[in-house]
Amino acid sequence: MFLADATVPSLLEFISLCTKNVPLLITSLLVIGVIFVNGWTDAPNAIATVISTRSMGPRKSIIMAAIFNFLGVLFMTFWNASVAMTMYNLVDFGKDTETALVALCAAFVAIVVWAVGAWYFGIPTSESHALIAGVTGAAVAINGFKGAINNDEWLKVIKGLFFSTVLGFFVGFIFVKIIIFFFKGTNRRKSNRFFKGGQIAGGAAMAFMHGAQDGQKFLGIFMLGLMLAQGVPVTASTEFDLSGALWLIIMCSLIMGLGTSIGGYRIIKSVGMDMVKLEKHEGFSADFAAAFCLLLSHFYGLPVSTTHTKTTAIMGVGAAKRLTNVNWSVAKEMFAAWFLTFPGCGLIGYVMAQIFLKLFA
Repeated sequence: MFLADATVPSLLEFISLCTKNVPLLITSLLVIGVIFVNGWTDAPNAIATVISTRSMGPRKSIIMAAIFNFLGVLFMTFWNASVAMTMYNLVDFGKDTETALVALCAAFVAIVVWAVGAWYFGIPTSESHALIAGVTGAAVAINGFKGAINNDEWLKVIKGLFFSTVLGFFVGFIFVKIIIFFFKGTNRRKSNRFFKGGQIAGGAAMAFMHGAQDGQKFLGIFMLGLMLAQGVPVTASTEFDLSGALWLIIMCSLIMGLGTSIGGYRIIKSVGMDMVKLEKHEGFSADFAAAFCLLLSHFYGLPVSTTHTKTTAIMGVGAAKRLTNVNWSVAKEMFAAWFLTFPGCGLIGYVMAQIFLKLFA
């Protein structure tokens, strides 16, 4: 059911709440910081291949990504907000909303620390996994592991992890094989013109689904902070009304786009250039394979990583040509980062929450 006290305030109401509630103001700034870092480290994956195949320049690609990120958040949220609901109900922070809000602040600090480190080393670690791990670690600091974990929602996370990895690779592999079969014997110059346009459409589709997936994750966590700041405990499965959240959707999209424009090139290079050398038809295949997997995940309400899905799709496309076409050393670095994100960022979230609770609770 929809809770009357769990609706999104209007922009003016939100500003008024921030002026009266310092924890809400701090939480909101930290959420904005994490969304910015997401644009910095995650959103570039949506446009990495369209730039690396030279189908579109970086500046136009970033503008396109910002526009379709916004459209993805807007349309998919009003159609189906299940991913946001999964994030909202992921963990139990307990009934003490003031303590919970302090721990949530600590989680965001942990996420930013982790993500900036990943950006510095040019590793496209999943911001989604960092968000899940950081928030979970902070909740465990309050309620303990058994009391903090919502098993049903975490099962969706685990399903999404394996779903995006296996499906992303094999859909990319199969899709590029189909493309090669149907375009065999076609004039290379004509086919390249077709795939250049197709690559741009694929990049737009990826940006759209990135907004749908990652935008909803942040909307869910932002709602969590809003409810805690207003004294509404989040201790059981609840639903909220996002019909008045247009200002929040626009804010998320603009901040993501700004982050992409400032810091995206390192990740674009690592994903689209260093891991696999892609031709236009291969970039087209990787984009549509990843977008298809993200759309399918959205149907089932699985909060999957756009980074995870896109990179495994690229690897599948590269492996379809020959296994040696994939730079497996770069792939190993990525898998190591993914493997370390849950325990690493979770531990940082736990430690930060313990420190924050001693200082501010």
